[in-house]
Amino acid sequence: MDRDEIFRDLNEVFRDVFDDESITVDEETTSEDIDGWDSLEHINLIAAVEQEFGVKFTMGQVVSMKNVGEMVDIIESQVS
Repeated sequence: MDRDEIFRDLNEVFRDVFDDESITVDEETTSEDIDGWDSLEHINLIAAVEQEFGVKFTMGQVVSMKNVGEMVDIIESQVS
């Protein structure tokens, strides 16, 4: 799975979690960019991403992610 495929699937996860079909995430997207992305929704998002990609984030990874690009880096390292 390449980076473009991960972003394609990740966009669908974000749209489902935040119930907003207009969301398109990129490398620099952060919680500041998406309405409703608070700490509770972050937990739901992480769970949905783990389920979609069959990956597991460590607590350290979850708290250190600064943007969606870093999330994709982690996913890419686990699905390659």
